[in-house]
Amino acid sequence: MIAPPATHLTYKHDHGRRRARRVVDAVVASIVLAIAAPVLVLACLAILIEDGAPIVFKQQRAGRFERLFSIYKLRTMRRADCVDRPTPSDASDPRVTRVGRILRKTSVDELPQLLNVIRGEMSLVGPRPEMPLMIARYEPWQHMRHLVTPGLTCIWQTTSRSLIPLHRPEATILDLDYIRNASPSLDGALLAQTVVSVLRFKGAY
Repeated sequence: MIAPPATHLTYKHDHGRRRARRVVDAVVASIVLAIAAPVLVLACLAILIEDGAPIVFKQQRAGRFERLFSIYKLRTMRRADCVDRPTPSDASDPRVTRVGRILRKTSVDELPQLLNVIRGEMSLVGPRPEMPLMIARYEPWQHMRHLVTPGLTCIWQTTSRSLIPLHRPEATILDLDYIRNASPSLDGALLAQTVVSVLRFKGAY
C-alpha cells in the first residue's frame, strides 16, 4: 500500500482565476476543435465503415467534487464491448477495432473531449477523469484529486500513462503534486509536452 503524501494538501478557491481559466479553456478548445474538424470527419467515416454506428462513445466519469458527467470519445472498441470496464491497457486488446487502434495510437479518439472542455465539465489541464467503478477502489486520501476540474492532460498523462494505471496511488500522488503547484506556466509546459507526446505516439496504445 502506498502511503498518502506527508504534507497536507491546501487548495485556494480563486474565483477570478477560475473564470479566466474557464474562458481560456473554452476559446482554445473551440479553436483546436475547428482545426481538427477534417480529421474528425475522416475518423468518423472510418469507424462507420468498419463497425457501423454509434460513432461517439459516452461514458460516466467523475468531475470536480466527484460530480458525474458524460465524457465523449470516438468509439475505438467493438459495440458489444462498450461497457463500464477498465479501458484497454495494450494494443493487442481484442476489444479494440482496427480503426480504433489507429485512433488510439494517434490520440484522435480523445478529440471529442474538447466538447467537454467547452461545456465546462473538463479543463485543458487537470487530473484525468476516472470511472466511478475505479474510484470505488481509492484510498480515502485519493479523493483529494477531485478538488479541481479534470483535464485533457496532466502530469500522469505526459510522464506515466503507459507505466502506471490511473487509479493507482502513485498516479494520484502526481495529480496532487499538480494541484499543489498549479500555475499558467505549468499548464503551458504540460500542454507542450502533450503535443510532443502525441506527435511521437508516445504512451498511447
